[in-house]
Amino acid sequence: MTGRVVLLGATGYTGGLVLDSLRHRGIEPVLAGRNRDSLRAIADRHGGLDHALVDVTDPVGVATLVRRGDILISTVGPFERFGHAVAAAAADVGAHYIDTTGEVGFVLELRRRLHDRARETGSLMLPAFGYDYVPGILAGTLAAHEAGAAARAVDIGYFASGPLWRGLSQGTRTTMRDGLTLPAPRWRDHHLTEERTAAEVRKFTVREHRKNAFLVSGTEVLFLPAEFPLLDAVSVYNGWFPALSRPITVAAAAAAVTSRFAIGRKLVDRVTRPMIGPAGGPDADRRARIGSHVTAVAYSGPDVLSEVQVRGPNSYTLTGELIAWAAQQLTTSAPRAAGVVSPVEAFGFATLRDGCAEIGLAPI
Repeated sequence: MTGRVVLLGATGYTGGLVLDSLRHRGIEPVLAGRNRDSLRAIADRHGGLDHALVDVTDPVGVATLVRRGDILISTVGPFERFGHAVAAAAADVGAHYIDTTGEVGFVLELRRRLHDRARETGSLMLPAFGYDYVPGILAGTLAAHEAGAAARAVDIGYFASGPLWRGLSQGTRTTMRDGLTLPAPRWRDHHLTEERTAAEVRKFTVREHRKNAFLVSGTEVLFLPAEFPLLDAVSVYNGWFPALSRPITVAAAAAAVTSRFAIGRKLVDRVTRPMIGPAGGPDADRRARIGSHVTAVAYSGPDVLSEVQVRGPNSYTLTGELIAWAAQQLTTSAPRAAGVVSPVEAFGFATLRDGCAEIGLAPI
């Protein structure tokens, strides 16, 4: 029997968007967080929603938050710092779990630590179920299906339209800053490897133009090979700022070397701190002017077998809608799988494709 929908982080920027999307679908979540006054104000603004005080850094407190059958949504990051106790509580009790992380290392750790436990308790765990990285999984799956059994590699590129830099939230800027010094997981020769972020630049077709993107991490490298075992390579690229892709490779290389030393880490932090910017994120008007675009290309050797371009709404709007859609699915039907799984494993590809189309994320 389905329990409550519990939302952690409703007082934050992304959490607020998720809450709006949940309410639009008629879902009345329990709001959870550590700021009593902020929670009460948001709960009252949405018609008197239930709310509960909890500190995500307190494992005991988090463990009392959810019950078996609940759907726990977390938007509280950085997830490597604040997410483990929350995810473990869901896995231990048999609650379903959805989060908005873009941290692939965190997803890897969830698979390593919690996959078996979640399968034992019947907990479906969907990390990174937002703009990071559902559009890429959708596009990559479409491209691999279209290419057929001959496909041996899939490359995925993320792009955006509009004045993007001013359209990024503080959380996204922080993730980008931190990502410069973190490795980029990549599926190569049928196993997971790590390369330096921005170690490679390649071009993708975006509508009718060719644009640069640099190598980054993405959960596509974890999940697509399970769906398509013949793939021996999966790579993810970021093309938000195509004109800066090559300068970013130089900056990332310098940051990676410098950050090996304590004094270097302090220097990198000081130099890059201004890019984090103020709290919050783009308002509705700015989001409406910045859309999302993902291109996936399937290969056999040097030969292109298929190319799929997927377009959708703004990345933050998309994340709120995807999370709410997944929660609604789990309130109306039993999941197809348990454990730390991909969106395709959780819902089946046809259901995921149709759900994405419903919220405006579809091939062009």
